[in-house]
Amino acid sequence: MYSSFQLAKKYLHYYFTAANGKGHGVHSPFVFDFIAHVLNDKKKYDCYQAVEERRKQLLKEYTIIEVEDFGAGSSVIKTKQRVVKDIAASSLKSKKFGQLLFRMVQHYQPKTIIELGTSFGITTSYLAKGNGNAAVHTCEGSSAIAAIATQTFHLLKASNINLTTGDFSSTLRPLLSSISKVDFAFIDGNHRKASTLEYFEALLQHAHENTLLIFDDIHWSADMEAAWSAIQQHPAVTLTIDLFFIGIVSINPGVKARQHFSIRF
Repeated sequence: MYSSFQLAKKYLHYYFTAANGKGHGVHSPFVFDFIAHVLNDKKKYDCYQAVEERRKQLLKEYTIIEVEDFGAGSSVIKTKQRVVKDIAASSLKSKKFGQLLFRMVQHYQPKTIIELGTSFGITTSYLAKGNGNAAVHTCEGSSAIAAIATQTFHLLKASNINLTTGDFSSTLRPLLSSISKVDFAFIDGNHRKASTLEYFEALLQHAHENTLLIFDDIHWSADMEAAWSAIQQHPAVTLTIDLFFIGIVSINPGVKARQHFSIRF
């Protein structure tokens, strides 16, 4: 992965070159609508406080668990024996992006949602709260982490979540085969190019013209940047939005001109 200094340089470049997040001069109805009604929605939704209270609990939890790591690994914690609060501090998606994902689900109302990388269930809960009628299928590699995520779902009364535990390379395709289509997916797991592209291709087989795929940490490493570039150039992809920490992918066969946007957030 990139060092903190390298990542900071990349972020500064993104910040000063990205569109300003107001929607001015954006010649895409989808992106303009996204900026106006999702990105810049400042309302404090009811679920925000409860989910963030659970995050605070996890950040104070000193229990030690043993973690199986099937991906590129934590950039902060290198041992299998890990303290819950340390995992929470280094691995949970920030409030800013968790709440953005909630607003995306609320706005687009996907019925079938896939998440790769449950962690302690904070982002999963935001996805589930965005549409209580959606089926949220989340996958976590570590059984010890999955057990804590299950506690999160119970505490937050998020009953529309189905959790699968195990290596994504073994669990994703069987899960997808049981689902007719994927409306929305958040990929936050194995941070390697080959694995990321493997997940992308698998999800693509179950996608449709309104499917949205969101990839986490697209600038985390040279490998992830290469994966993001390959996804942008894929013939099925018609539109992407780079928010630096996540990348949003739209697949719409009716759109002939491919568009890529970088938006400050």
